[in-house]
Amino acid sequence: MFAMSIVVIINYFWRTSVKQRIEEGGMAKRKNISAAQAWEQALTSVSRLLQKFDSNMQDKAGVSVIWYDVLLHLHHAPEKKMRMQMLSKSLVLTRSGVTRLVDRIEKAGLVRREAAVEDRRGYYAILTDEGEEALAEAQEVHRKDIRTHFGARLDKAEQQAVFNLMSKLRFED
Repeated sequence: MFAMSIVVIINYFWRTSVKQRIEEGGMAKRKNISAAQAWEQALTSVSRLLQKFDSNMQDKAGVSVIWYDVLLHLHHAPEKKMRMQMLSKSLVLTRSGVTRLVDRIEKAGLVRREAAVEDRRGYYAILTDEGEEALAEAQEVHRKDIRTHFGARLDKAEQQAVFNLMSKLRFED
């Protein structure tokens, strides 16, 4: 899903704004790029952005981007809790991977686990007050990084186009 979204976005920008960008001197003229070239460019760009976001978030808020993702999912969940299995699906991690991740976040005091009353085999991950505070601090860092390293490179029309394309390609489970 993500791969196709990036390819569509990049192809959209190539078709709609290459002439304008060439005239502005911002982009070399390219013709007939392949889906693989588009994907590789998108993957490299996103990877570099995520590295920058992760580094800044760890330095300024004390949490990694993956921890931030867990805290954000729990923040938006009803009662600020999710079954571990659902959290695993939301994060695209294996059950054992999310278990190890939540273990580390729990040791930091940002989440706690609670046995599911309705199913003795299952557990909930629950956002703590400390986790809520860490999330708020990380959100400030993350939003600034998004504005600085992503938003500042796209004009309002491009930002709207990215939003529209990603919304169109989003699949709900």
